[in-house]
Amino acid sequence: MKLVTFNEGRVGRMVADTIEELDVPSMRAYFEGGEKAAPTGRTFKLDDVRLRAPIVPKKFFHTAGNYQEHHEESTRVNWSHPVRPWIVFFQNVDAIIGPNDAIVYPEHLTNELDYELELAIVIRKAGKFFSKEEARDYIGGYIIFNDITARDIQKREMRSGVFSFCKAIDTFVPIGPWIVTPDEIPDAHDLAVELRVNGQKRQVSNTSHMSYSIEEIIAHYSPLGYSAGDIISTGTVSGVAGFSPDAASLYLRPGDVVEAEIERIGILRNPVVSWQEAHGVPAPAKVEW
Repeated sequence: MKLVTFNEGRVGRMVADTIEELDVPSMRAYFEGGEKAAPTGRTFKLDDVRLRAPIVPKKFFHTAGNYQEHHEESTRVNWSHPVRPWIVFFQNVDAIIGPNDAIVYPEHLTNELDYELELAIVIRKAGKFFSKEEARDYIGGYIIFNDITARDIQKREMRSGVFSFCKAIDTFVPIGPWIVTPDEIPDAHDLAVELRVNGQKRQVSNTSHMSYSIEEIIAHYSPLGYSAGDIISTGTVSGVAGFSPDAASLYLRPGDVVEAEIERIGILRNPVVSWQEAHGVPAPAKVEW
């Protein structure tokens, strides 16, 4: 089943190209209520609605370092810190945007805007301190996450060995296009992933390359405590612009269109727009760090 949030925050489930509205105030409330919601009887054609970010979680566990190939590409460009397993921080949920929403290029803050395709998990129920054997029962669904990153800010932050501002600026957290429930994905550890910029392939890999399983990742961070509807990401694959020998030519620019695709889930598409286009005024003065 595909679960969607649409128009003014309505919740529904997809049946072919039709959305059946569910009687629940939000997607988070849907999971908090044990995934029980009756149909309202109203239906909508997919082409006639505007899809929103499928869920705004209470907590977004942003993890990294789960693909060895991403660490290896970082070493080829002498990145300041290794991309090792078990990196985690909390993402800014106010920066979440949905499918077809614009990623706003804050040119007063960065000149190095990057992309990172990730598979993310929606947690179906509250829990803490559980094992990897128990973790499967906490998987409520799968979404696509594009981890937008200002690499120049990240490099400055990582002088202290930590980072989060570079990834949490407004509009830097595209997710969607919907939540796909586990019954539609027999093996989440064998999904083709591909990110394209203006149709050009940039990241091409498979979730089978994960160093640790989804269940291990979920269980590992369970001491932090999950709420129903929380999101946890699983790291990105190789092919990011910032770890390329010719990074400057690959960074995102206004006018670009980014498509993040994961097999059996769908395509998360977002345009990149200038500050002027988004806000109707020129960008503020350049920030000096």
